[in-house]
Amino acid sequence: MPNEPQIAIRKASAALAVYFKTSYPDFGFAPEAEAAITHWLQAMSSLPPLMPPELVPSANTLLAAIAHADHMSGQVGSPSENEISETDPSQLIFDIVYDDIPFPPPKRSSFSFIDLFAGIGGIRMAFQKAGGKCLFSSEWDKYAKKTYERNFGEVPYGDIRKIDEVSIPDHDVLCAGFPCQPFSLAGVSKKNSLGRKHGFDDPTQGTLFFDIKRIIKEKKPKAFFLENVKNLLHHDKGKTWEIIRQSLEKDLGYLINWRVVDAANWVPQHRERIFIVGYDPGQISIDKNEIVIPTAPSNGHVYPELASIVMKKVDQKYTLGVGTWATLERHKAYHSAAGNGFGYGMHKLPIREGAVTRTISARYHKDGAEILIDQPDRECPRRLTIEEAMQLQGFDPKCFIFPVSATQAYKQIGNSVAVPAVASCAAVIADTLKKRGRM
Repeated sequence: MPNEPQIAIRKASAALAVYFKTSYPDFGFAPEAEAAITHWLQAMSSLPPLMPPELVPSANTLLAAIAHADHMSGQVGSPSENEISETDPSQLIFDIVYDDIPFPPPKRSSFSFIDLFAGIGGIRMAFQKAGGKCLFSSEWDKYAKKTYERNFGEVPYGDIRKIDEVSIPDHDVLCAGFPCQPFSLAGVSKKNSLGRKHGFDDPTQGTLFFDIKRIIKEKKPKAFFLENVKNLLHHDKGKTWEIIRQSLEKDLGYLINWRVVDAANWVPQHRERIFIVGYDPGQISIDKNEIVIPTAPSNGHVYPELASIVMKKVDQKYTLGVGTWATLERHKAYHSAAGNGFGYGMHKLPIREGAVTRTISARYHKDGAEILIDQPDRECPRRLTIEEAMQLQGFDPKCFIFPVSATQAYKQIGNSVAVPAVASCAAVIADTLKKRGRM
């Protein structure tokens, strides 16, 4: 039995949430209460944004009492108010353990990072794999936050626009997969059809890049990693990209490089995204032409064939309805007659070696049109299962957990990143920080 009492990260956060809602209602019911609690538990030596310092002694005492009770009796339960107040100071030492989450922070880290517009944590997974420790996360979708918490034991903060940049912890690398809808081809087309603004004219999403800018300006990280759709380069005839580039290079003083990276080199899915990497020349000794962004994996990568991902038999629930299938066929026939290539994407069994799917999107749950699997023994083809879709983005279905509905899971997968592609870039950034950091 360990010398110090232990308490699991998710149990600790749940206990504190209940205790603070009862004892400190002004804090406990605040929108960011769970974010503040879970961030503090993962880095207890510092205060995260919006965590009142006067709560720390109560939090320490409560957790120590619970951990000590579990340690002595093995029984789960919160101590009474008297037990908390009478806890011996010597018992205030305890370990937070992470055996109740799939992706704990590294025991030893070589650099720190923050995870903005975090989604379900694909970028976090990649940078943790490279040896980084996440000190702050932010995501405003309530369902994505549930998935993030279940896998990392941390609730992301919500609207980044409401977080004071001064309160964000100092960090080595800023990571941000900032919202792509204002710049994507599909997003621009939809907003044009609805008469809505897009790009930097979008009153909500388009301006979020400037939140990245204000945080970089204040915290001055050694490096940053930004991810977006490749159309960012061409949006508004290149004016949008020029604003971003000048903001990073001229206004903030970073050396940057960028590449359009296709995830198909790592996983069997065509997914072209722009990766933008920057370094502060005052902290990292590097020239612009030395900034490396991998466009293919290094030696040792095991490519997952689509044939090994797609299952031969799945539940009937993944089969398209007759009406949905008929609509997709009419849609494809219409566009074929018009001479363009719009329509569904079909993979027939047995799937050939080297087959690659189209890009899975956030709308995949609607009809699965981008990636359909033929079923010779059924009238209609089927969607991918959630487990199959996960693997196209490099998530391991044996480890990663979706505590949300199937509809939300598909949306979250489509909105995420191809983790192995980001991981290759994260490894280069980690190596650069180690070898080129200025003393």
